[in-house]
Amino acid sequence: MITEHVAEQWDLELNDLFVTIGHRFSRVELRRRMRDYVRGLLAPVARKNSWQLAEQAGHATPDGLQHLLAGAKWEPDEIRDELQEYVAHKLGADDGVLIIDDTGFIKKGTTSAGVQRQYSGTAGRTENCQIGVFAAYATARGRALVDRELYIPKSWAEDRERCRAAKVPDDRDFATKGELARRMVLRALGSPLPITWVTADSAYGQESRFRRLLEQSGVGYVLAVPKSQFTVGCPRIEGLFAQAPDEAWEKTSCGNGAKGPRVYHWAAVRLPAVAEFDYQGEVPHRMRWALARRSIRKPDEIAYYLAYAPLETTAQELVRIAGTRWAIEECFQAAKNECGLDQYEVRRYPGWYRHITLAMLAHAFLAATAHQAREKGAERVRQPGPSSSQWRRSGDSWQLVGPGPRTCTDIEAATTR
Repeated sequence: MITEHVAEQWDLELNDLFVTIGHRFSRVELRRRMRDYVRGLLAPVARKNSWQLAEQAGHATPDGLQHLLAGAKWEPDEIRDELQEYVAHKLGADDGVLIIDDTGFIKKGTTSAGVQRQYSGTAGRTENCQIGVFAAYATARGRALVDRELYIPKSWAEDRERCRAAKVPDDRDFATKGELARRMVLRALGSPLPITWVTADSAYGQESRFRRLLEQSGVGYVLAVPKSQFTVGCPRIEGLFAQAPDEAWEKTSCGNGAKGPRVYHWAAVRLPAVAEFDYQGEVPHRMRWALARRSIRKPDEIAYYLAYAPLETTAQELVRIAGTRWAIEECFQAAKNECGLDQYEVRRYPGWYRHITLAMLAHAFLAATAHQAREKGAERVRQPGPSSSQWRRSGDSWQLVGPGPRTCTDIEAATTR
């Protein structure tokens, strides 16, 4: 139950947030409209479009809020930067995890920026939709969305007249979802967010350029990969784990879900090092791992991961990081259900970024206040093929026995065989 005192406290903290970002809006009218818009996103409004948000704010028409999204002069990227600083202050921790994933926004028509028939993981099928690539930040304190990019398909990027009609900038060329993810990772690493780990699903984990960026940045990762993924010492990762002895699989929880602990059989094996990235001089300072997650009820269902971590990292810690990836799914669900992330009616490129950024800000505020409530003693909410290589137990983990440190040249040559 929310008491009057708690409601007043939340209102004061929301006003503090508005004061923090207010200088990004040059005019008083814009600051007021921004406040009304975010308050509306946080309110129990049935459908969070400009009409109902205007009614919630007591406006006679939605014109002011529509102008905030479509015509006013303010930069959503500046609000994103403020959002990242806010999340770092409220939820930041030294073992922070950055999570990359995309989500679909079902749309009608053909004029919304980037819309086309394309696969949406949200719907689980091909739909007429827009796709947004997002970054979330997660710690034991909470999780929140901290960056976003609208995916512009190649068919759009090559049709400049269509792009101009949707206000897509002329300098916005085609970029894959992986490229958008790399841009967001670089921005996050340059932000106040303390980031030790990055995790993502196989759509991003399978890209060698994505993994190399993290290795060059000195950031640990646990990335899902397809079963056909090449890994050091084995042409296919599924072949590597086909050789694993029965005792290599251990029943382990990778974190709590809505129905309690997520328990699977996990196997983890240390891989040979790569000289260019894993050594400082003659001394190793990073370790490579391969992991597999097997369903207990359906043992044929196996997911695979590649990991890059400090030497002292345990297999249990890698399993925990792999499980953290679900936090972004929870962010999507909460931001859509609670803050209207997907309830916009804007069609143009600037309007998408403005609505999405303000919805992310509203969601981050909810995450911060939830953490504060737990800190004050409220009930704690828990976060959420053939190969010559051999497996050998080494202490409390398994190690892949094979050639010594590999070079990147060796790896690239092996992938083309």
